[in-house]
Amino acid sequence: MKKLLIASTSTVHGKDYLEYIIPELAKFFKGIHEILFIPYARPSGITYDEYTAIAQKGFDKIGIKVRGIHEFKNHFGAVSNARGIFTGGGNTFLLLKKLYEMKLIASIKNVVENGTPYFGTSAGSNITGLTIQNTNDMPIIYPPSFNAFGFINFNINPHYLDPDPSSTHMGETRETRINEFHTINKIPVLGLREGSWLKMKGDKLELKGTLNARLFQQGKAPTELPPETDLSFLMRNY
Repeated sequence: MKKLLIASTSTVHGKDYLEYIIPELAKFFKGIHEILFIPYARPSGITYDEYTAIAQKGFDKIGIKVRGIHEFKNHFGAVSNARGIFTGGGNTFLLLKKLYEMKLIASIKNVVENGTPYFGTSAGSNITGLTIQNTNDMPIIYPPSFNAFGFINFNINPHYLDPDPSSTHMGETRETRINEFHTINKIPVLGLREGSWLKMKGDKLELKGTLNARLFQQGKAPTELPPETDLSFLMRNY
């Protein structure tokens, strides 16, 4: 039975790292004293040790030890024995490239599909979808494939932004970019606004937080979905 928390971001304005979602994490990882952290996305180019320390500071609030996968000699053993997994944000292309390089895609997918709780933020949420084609990141490195874990049967666009009517910026909006994606691809895309997350337990998938999410489907007008919406219908195959 899959247990997932898929968050748009690790940090919302005015709050510390993970602070906004800590009450949910306390319930999600209840009874777990140590989790495995995947630091490969390296936001701003920080080291794995630096990133793990940031994650630890967040989880200190609920008394959970965080160990980076790079601390283990046997990465496969670390995944197999993990009581919970957290993949942080940063650059999605770099994250996926490293997961392929370390041959960890199949082993992480196996343990999560068999019940190990998985928490992702930003890039760590992007890789829960079918592909990473709807990330906002620059392609600073080329992974062997855009195919990701496929824990959910659609794609995520974290940090989804609505057009600002007062802005003089003339560039493309997120909606424009996603519409371009749908001229070629059928996969639905869920725009997750900051402070929103998805919660999955078994076959049930729900939208959580205080903001709507925006659903894009090929050939259809975008739809606004309020918090607590049951999104299980998106788990069908495309």
